[in-house]
Amino acid sequence: QVQLVESGGGLVQVGGSLRLSCEASERTVIGYNKGWFRQAPGKEREFVAAIDVSGGITYYSDSAQGRFTISRDNAKNSVYLQMNSLKPEDTAVYYCAADRGWEWHRTYGMEYWGKGTLVTVSS
Repeated sequence: QVQLVESGGGLVQVGGSLRLSCEASERTVIGYNKGWFRQAPGKEREFVAAIDVSGGITYYSDSAQGRFTISRDNAKNSVYLQMNSLKPEDTAVYYCAADRGWEWHRTYGMEYWGKGTLVTVSS
């Protein structure tokens, strides 16, 4: 069973940066597209960013565009989310996901999910 394990969350001040990591337990998902979602308290889970298998194609939500960067290292079976210029509204649990498709609007339809890492942006 594939496991995705996120790390790198924590408490950061407004305007600060964090880098999230997600490592997969099985090399099977090297051939999967990867994405990051987030869920703020009392809100629905929402898409943040995605990257294709090769790392050559990326896709961002409007809120992430220009501030966040998704990347992957297939040798380490990992995907990353560099988050800069953080705002209080970025506070959420961030989830890593892996899927063979590219339909990131299917928020709960991803094949594999991590358990999440909490990011708190304080003002």
